[in-house]
Amino acid sequence: MTSNLSQILVLGGTGKTGRRVAEALRRSGVTPRVASRRSATRFDWTDRATWEPALTGMEAVYIVDSMGPEAPAEIADFSALAARTGVRRLVYLSGRPYGEIGGTWWMRIEEAVKASGLEWTILRPSWFAQNFTEELGMFGSLWDTGELALPTGNGREAFIDLEDLAEVAAVVLTRQGHAGRIYVLSGPRSLSFGDAVAELAEASGRPLRFVPISLDAHRAEFTAAGYPDHMVDDLHDLYEHISEERGAEPVDGVHEVLGRAARDFSDYVARTDFTRL
Repeated sequence: MTSNLSQILVLGGTGKTGRRVAEALRRSGVTPRVASRRSATRFDWTDRATWEPALTGMEAVYIVDSMGPEAPAEIADFSALAARTGVRRLVYLSGRPYGEIGGTWWMRIEEAVKASGLEWTILRPSWFAQNFTEELGMFGSLWDTGELALPTGNGREAFIDLEDLAEVAAVVLTRQGHAGRIYVLSGPRSLSFGDAVAELAEASGRPLRFVPISLDAHRAEFTAAGYPDHMVDDLHDLYEHISEERGAEPVDGVHEVLGRAARDFSDYVARTDFTRL
């Protein structure tokens, strides 16, 4: 079995998960190589000339994919290159819904990681608590208009705190004993989007509300905004996963890796600076 590793590449290292993984590695005494389109070590999935320089000299890689149908082929080629450059361990950020929906291009990415011939670990987190307040995207309306309209109904989700995800990733990147494992990660409590928005409203002192809408209404809105059909289809798979409560049951992946309970949604809310939103 491969020993503990210290030469770690973090893809998406300036993003929502990657920067936290890099910080968790630093706290553990490891100085990671942070790679992104905006970092000193440049990495871009669409520019293959950036791949090998980022990989050279590395022992383990935290992988965030390009979030598109081309990702399975990219991951297969990247993993082969990683093996040729001496990488020994891959840790791939997947998602809990992907494993439970199945049969999609997301699962083909996982299969490409498994087929790499390297040590691999797959992380399948629930929806991120920080989606409500960071890199807002489709959640931006919550703070712009006071309303968040999504086709999730009253379905509950066991939102995970990204600080937990980062600590888990740092452990499986550097320490032995996690090869060939898939860790499903969640928070300890299930909330509907309405419940989550209510907690945010109380903590921020702002009149926020969640508005359930139909899948058809959501499609019309996103199509009018110029989103491609495949992206809307993927989102609808994820929203149906929530509305059907297929990810509502908390799981113990965080405890399994870290030996402690996962942080509650209320912990994330208490740490949030609402003055910047």
